[in-house]
Amino acid sequence: MTEFDRHLDGNAVGGMLTEVFGREMTAAVGTCSACGSVNAFGGAIAYTQAPGEVLRCPGCGTVLMVVVHRPGGYRITIGSIRCIEVAG
Repeated sequence: MTEFDRHLDGNAVGGMLTEVFGREMTAAVGTCSACGSVNAFGGAIAYTQAPGEVLRCPGCGTVLMVVVHRPGGYRITIGSIRCIEVAG
């Protein structure tokens, strides 16, 4: 198995996204600033074997978000997300 084979879809980090954002986020839609691709977070490419959870654009592979669980909370780095749309 290569490093590139170790990814999952964004649904694998659904629980963590719910903890961070306080609501179910796998159906939320993000727009990639790099390529303009519009996808639900559940369809993102997720890497969970790093010190944090890394979400990448399924269109171009650009890092959308990195979430690191730390004592007392999370550190969230927003990468190439132009906007996030959440249904009300």
